[in-house]
Amino acid sequence: MIKAAGVAEVTDADFAAEVIGADLPVLVEFTADWCPPCRQMGPVISALAEETRERLKVVQLNVDTSPETTNAYGVLSMPTFMVFHEGEPVKAMVGARPKRRLLEELADVL
Repeated sequence: MIKAAGVAEVTDADFAAEVIGADLPVLVEFTADWCPPCRQMGPVISALAEETRERLKVVQLNVDTSPETTNAYGVLSMPTFMVFHEGEPVKAMVGARPKRRLLEELADVL
């Protein structure tokens, strides 16, 4: 997986602890090595994580190595961004986008 700097990777094994049990809202990027738009999002996700670290936890989940979580949330396209708040998915966005647009879409959860 193309890991974004400063962004933790979660897996099927620790998804519940890291995402469902998190104190802050969590943005999960469902990503894959073979996905060009996912690679494009790396620097965007890193910058977003840095900018919002007090208010939002940002993590990545590799769909190929964590199929249970991917299937549980019906993720079919990469990248999919899903926001979890108090253990529940509250928002989903599909496809690469610039950081400015991502921030606008996240404004209601930040």
